[in-house]
Amino acid sequence: MSAPQHIEAGETGYDRVLGFTIPSRDARGRAVRLGPVLETILAAHDYPIPVKHLLAEALVLTALVGSLLKDGEGQLTMQAQTQGDGVVDLLVCDYRGGELRGYVRHDAERLAQLGANPSLHALFGDGGYLAITFDLASTGQRYQGIVPLEGTSLAEACEAYFAQSEQVPTLIRVAVRSDAQGCVAGGLLVQHLPEGEEGRERIHVRMDHPEWEHVAVLAGSTRHDELVAADLSMEALIWRLFHEEEEVRIEPFGGLSRGCRCSIEHYQAVLSKFPEEDRLDMRNDQGLIVVDCAFCSRLFEIEL
Repeated sequence: MSAPQHIEAGETGYDRVLGFTIPSRDARGRAVRLGPVLETILAAHDYPIPVKHLLAEALVLTALVGSLLKDGEGQLTMQAQTQGDGVVDLLVCDYRGGELRGYVRHDAERLAQLGANPSLHALFGDGGYLAITFDLASTGQRYQGIVPLEGTSLAEACEAYFAQSEQVPTLIRVAVRSDAQGCVAGGLLVQHLPEGEEGRERIHVRMDHPEWEHVAVLAGSTRHDELVAADLSMEALIWRLFHEEEEVRIEPFGGLSRGCRCSIEHYQAVLSKFPEEDRLDMRNDQGLIVVDCAFCSRLFEIEL
């Protein structure tokens, strides 16, 4: 990887994923920056600022982790819930083939009492947990890991997931900026894959491996303003962090889009699988089944 000589406007653009590997350190990573797609998802509901920032962080994490899928038709779902009395009782995001969507359900009155910058624990209360689910279309397999919502951010909980469920040393940094121009967010994920390249069996995992410690120190120096800087491309950010390495391989993954998959045809197909007597109970006085899509805040009137 050579130093960028000139940064075109398109290269600094939002709503894209950049993959990279550092072969000599057995490390791989992803960088994500969200802009218009994030704004579109957030605009579906009148979220208060703390909830906007929470959902923005979750969407960045979903794009970072989802882009690790090798199955192009596979889906990554990230869900945070509380088993107690949290102000936020459900957060769900998913990623499939570059499409993102997300939604937060919360108690607005109780949230207003928490102030401008509530902690993760204040939002989810006791018993909060993070569930990450991978659905692999090519094999039909599904696997899930669940970790407590501990620490100061969803990013820390996500790091704990990889350490506990995947046994992969992982560093994640996420930044969210909200101002009069709108909301933007960015993130960096770096992982150590000991015993060789991607795809090889990981044995004798060491969280304190010297190669990993070296990469983690470099990646950990990322500043929040760099993750969301409009005039700094993700390629230039990776160069800043790892330009002294022997080789850094860059793999652009293309753009991200808002991916709510709701449509009348989709809901007709889903509802057709229910017994006729159940569909009768769902109908309103006009004989229609009304479906409320929480992701895009739209009502669909289905006739079956």
